[in-house]
Amino acid sequence: MIGMKKSSALLEYSVITLGSAMMAFALHFFLEPNTIAPGGVTGLAVVIQKLMGIPMDITNLAINVPLFIAGIMILGKAFGAKTAYATIMLSLFLRLFIIFFGADYTITSDILLAAIYGGVTLGVGIGLVFKMGGTTGGTDLAGAMLNHYIPTLSIAKLMMILDLMIVAFAGMVEKKMETALYSVIALYIVVKLADFIVEDLSYSKAFYIISQKSDIIGKRIIDELDRGVTSINSKGMYTGEEKEMLLCVVSRAQVIKLKKLVYEEDPYAFMMVATIHEVLGEGFKEVDSL
Repeated sequence: MIGMKKSSALLEYSVITLGSAMMAFALHFFLEPNTIAPGGVTGLAVVIQKLMGIPMDITNLAINVPLFIAGIMILGKAFGAKTAYATIMLSLFLRLFIIFFGADYTITSDILLAAIYGGVTLGVGIGLVFKMGGTTGGTDLAGAMLNHYIPTLSIAKLMMILDLMIVAFAGMVEKKMETALYSVIALYIVVKLADFIVEDLSYSKAFYIISQKSDIIGKRIIDELDRGVTSINSKGMYTGEEKEMLLCVVSRAQVIKLKKLVYEEDPYAFMMVATIHEVLGEGFKEVDSL
């Protein structure tokens, strides 16, 4: 059991390291050289470096210290440890990129490409850190603290609210509306990708099936797809007819097979298909793996 916990912790911190490296890469090679500030402390750091020449890694650490202390008080020591590690790693990677590539190195000077590729790389990096239960400080830490009190809004969406205010401020400081608009594009991509990574890449599909041959269809799903099926009593409000509705969750690879199976038995079956971002339990993700 102890060995499993150590292995799990090693994996979590390895993923956080990768996420932090991706964030630093996006900031150094795409966003900062083109003065794109996608919100957060990193966005402020971009503006501060342009205005005052203070390196981003120093600004990142300086602003995050009080946020980090507040995070430990509200979210607990375990969350604080991962956040401290991610924040330090982000600053470390930023410093390493400056040392090896120089402060003004950029992959592209096309501001739209920089906003898109920088947003994608930054969003995936933030999502990986979130997935492992940490943050890199700044508005993602502030968002995590707010999520503790407002659980109906995801961390990424709370980040977006805070970041939009910072982007607006950055636009005023730069006195270039164009820069602020490109920053909003990058911010939107970051939030969407971070949410996508956190919600899980391995989404499944839920099928709601209403048919006159529900017993046969249910048995074939169990036998041929090796998936569980739940029968729900339902009643049509227009006809008043009572029928069985089948509920079944399958992987993406089984979607076509299930559709074909149902229509082989009943071409007039009524089906509803919904995307499920996370499924816990037998046949899918085990609860012990969380």
